[in-house]
Amino acid sequence: MPISNPSMPSVPDGLHVDDLTLDKTGLLITARTTAAQASCRVCGRASTRVHSRYWRTFKDLPWQDRSVTWRVQVRRFRCGHCPGRIFAERVPGLGTRKARRSDRLAEAQTDIGMVLGGEAGARLSRRLAMPISGDTVLRLIRRRGTVPSPPPRVVGIDDWAWRRGRSYGTIVCDLERRRVIDLLPGRSAAPVRDWLAAHPSVTVVSRDRSGPYAEAARTGAPTATQVADRCWGGRPPNGIAVPS
Repeated sequence: MPISNPSMPSVPDGLHVDDLTLDKTGLLITARTTAAQASCRVCGRASTRVHSRYWRTFKDLPWQDRSVTWRVQVRRFRCGHCPGRIFAERVPGLGTRKARRSDRLAEAQTDIGMVLGGEAGARLSRRLAMPISGDTVLRLIRRRGTVPSPPPRVVGIDDWAWRRGRSYGTIVCDLERRRVIDLLPGRSAAPVRDWLAAHPSVTVVSRDRSGPYAEAARTGAPTATQVADRCWGGRPPNGIAVPS
């Protein structure tokens, strides 16, 4: 059945809606794929030979403060060119293979997580009828990956606790972009020296007054300006967050 109400969730191309069920918990949309054929992921050739059918479930963006769930009947096809090959058709516009949420829902939850982090992002998502766990928010963030940044020029170096009182390392911050860019093992000069030598773009090194960091800056970035910051105080500047 077509959805004629413009306020209802949009239906991706290639799907036919058979039923809508609305209750206090949310909106359930039952649909099926309509493509006449599907392409084998191995050889890329199209097949029209249906082997079987099964159901896939996707969470989607909310509608009027209610969660939306798609229940889609999907077909398995036989490939006529790959002996014994059976493959499932992809659900257009909803999710990738083995996905349990639509692409657009994953994008929205990832954006929330990029701003708020795992647990806080999950709390806001639940308030917006997009229930998710904090761990899943973090997995979505990792899946998106990091956006390449320009080489660092002004860096801050200090020690920090992996485990307070027992294990310490070195934190490296990009002071222009106000973010952590690396965590190094130990507080000795060698790993810091090697890191600076591998980043010739660094022109200014802000560090605490410890001898090993001074030696590392002198040998790893001999042309960089050193700033011995008494206010560094064993922690990153305000606004720089340390990843968990």
